[in-house]
Amino acid sequence: MRRPLFAACWKVVELRSSIDPLTGEVTPDHLSLGVSRSDEAALEWALRSAARWGGGVRLVTAGSAKTEAALRQGAAVGATELLRVDLPIDWPSDWIARAVAPHLADADLVWCGDMSTDRGSGAFPAYLAAELGISQALGLIGVELNGPDGPAGSDGPDKGLGFEALRRLDGGRRERLSIGARAVLSCEGATTRLRRASLDGVLVARDAPIAVRVGSRGTTVAPAVASIAPFRPRARVVEPPAGPTARERIRSLTGADAAGRTARAITLNPREAAVAILEALGSWGELPAGLSGERAGDLP
Repeated sequence: MRRPLFAACWKVVELRSSIDPLTGEVTPDHLSLGVSRSDEAALEWALRSAARWGGGVRLVTAGSAKTEAALRQGAAVGATELLRVDLPIDWPSDWIARAVAPHLADADLVWCGDMSTDRGSGAFPAYLAAELGISQALGLIGVELNGPDGPAGSDGPDKGLGFEALRRLDGGRRERLSIGARAVLSCEGATTRLRRASLDGVLVARDAPIAVRVGSRGTTVAPAVASIAPFRPRARVVEPPAGPTARERIRSLTGADAAGRTARAITLNPREAAVAILEALGSWGELPAGLSGERAGDLP
């Protein structure tokens, strides 16, 4: 019977960098290397998965030897395997995913943070799932490890694994997922907090072995950064205020002459409510072209 393996991916970045207020020059602070709250939550869920179904926890990061101090922090809280893929941290996300994927091919669940603290795009988990050829569940805001107790069976690596998760969607919507197979999961930092390391764990982590693998360079063309500047949205073209005098133009800009919208509570059946909504939108000028409020009653 093969023991299941749960993996967590960390991106180690500088949490505090000094910026010169006059020149804008950034001074690196390697002593502040760490991970985001969401990455910490990913490791915590990997540890909880191992506690429920048995097995080990592999903590993986990509970068230089300076990231190994953060890996040892993960070992202090319970990670059983430490792995560092030696590659430049400024590689594109798809390159890093291709370099890391071979070292996660035997993992049953791969937990990632939804976004790093260096304003990352959050695309790494999706690229990693594509490289591994397994399912993905990204942007989790809630996890319930309610699967059966005991490790995965010998008939397959995903037998016995089963739990539910809540995923964030656009527009304030939510999606409830049932996960019972190998998958790459990314979670938000609010889902849980990483446990505190014990003194014995910190002492043992000092001598914990760290496996180092060389990452292979990707084949896609890396994007070229032409310049870095603050984001400024495009200016919108609006009609000039109407009125021959300054007073009238100010009243037009502020909307002082516009009639206020009075709220009212009405109780209607579904068809009457739909007609009332369309009539109100038509009176406000919010309906698409070709659909007026007078035609609302003619709709099926």
